[in-house]
Amino acid sequence: MARKPIDESDVAGTGREPWPVLDLEARLTEDHHQSLLLWLRMLSCTVRIENEIRSRLRSHFGITLPRFDLMAQLERHPEGLRMGELSQRMMVTGGNVTGITDQLEEEKLVVREPAPEDRRAFVVKLTPSGRRAFAKMAAVHEQWIIELFSSLPAASKDTLIELLSQLKQGLNEKRLGERK
Repeated sequence: MARKPIDESDVAGTGREPWPVLDLEARLTEDHHQSLLLWLRMLSCTVRIENEIRSRLRSHFGITLPRFDLMAQLERHPEGLRMGELSQRMMVTGGNVTGITDQLEEEKLVVREPAPEDRRAFVVKLTPSGRRAFAKMAAVHEQWIIELFSSLPAASKDTLIELLSQLKQGLNEKRLGERK
């Protein structure tokens, strides 16, 4: 018996099937586990949103998403963050953080200062011009996110937030259990 591919883009009531969307879900069939479908649906949405944000940041501000993310971390911590903390928060290697910091430092958007408690380490901070630039980008970025999620009513967003919070809590508990 042939597997029928799942076609999420089937339009109810039209009697027609539009062009299928080719993304991570394209490999699924009806006999795949529901959890796999959910995982790939979430990942597909995340990838689409991230790619759109990357493209818009590049075209509107000439900045990459990793550079924007590093600035976002620093904006939340005006006292600055050590390079290792940035690496952990951004979930990238120390080398990546160093390269991004080098670029932002050249543009005078961040500054590296010796850490007060350990002169061998550095703390990275936004400069005043970095704060102003990030504030402009963050305001526009927020509007893009609002736009990209506009197809969902507020109640659905609340439900998704709650469900994903439950999933995240379960994953954290599982991870803690494995460490014991």
